Amino acid sequence: MVGALVVVVAIGVVWVKIGGSDEKGSPVRSVDWSAWVKAGRAEQQLMVFAPTTLPTGWRASSATYAGGSDAHWHLGLLTDSGKYVGVEESRADARDLVEQYVDQDAVRGKDVVVAGQTWQTWTDSGGDYALVRSVEVGGRPYESVLIGGSAPPASVRSFTATLSSGTVH
Repeated sequence: MVGALVVVVAIGVVWVKIGGSDEKGSPVRSVDWSAWVKAGRAEQQLMVFAPTTLPTGWRASSATYAGGSDAHWHLGLLTDSGKYVGVEESRADARDLVEQYVDQDAVRGKDVVVAGQTWQTWTDSGGDYALVRSVEVGGRPYESVLIGGSAPPASVRSFTATLSSGTVH
């Protein structure tokens, strides 16, 4: 009986070592982000910046919209090369978004113009890159938008150029 138990345990250890475990290598699941965009835009608390379609090979790994007075829109994406790009949008100050999603010690670079809009650039020591801007409605600050992650700056900028938004009341 002890011999059989040793064999079963040995087979189990070998099975885990050669890939039977689901912990490593489990793929990130894609999510349907379009329903979140529709819900957020219907509420009209944020503009909900989002692409019409994702770039070829990209996929959404997370998407959420929380409404109300603390409205927040999040879209997490993986590029065709597995790099991360996130869209974060809320009524928070632009600097608060940078500290939360880039780094507390992020460094501001030169502003860039993407699709006719001026964006601040921010980087951190780990190689993250983000475009950030405050959006005004009726001449008053309304919300802030951050697009960034571990993807190369050119990818973040070209993706940002594809974003459209709804309107707010």
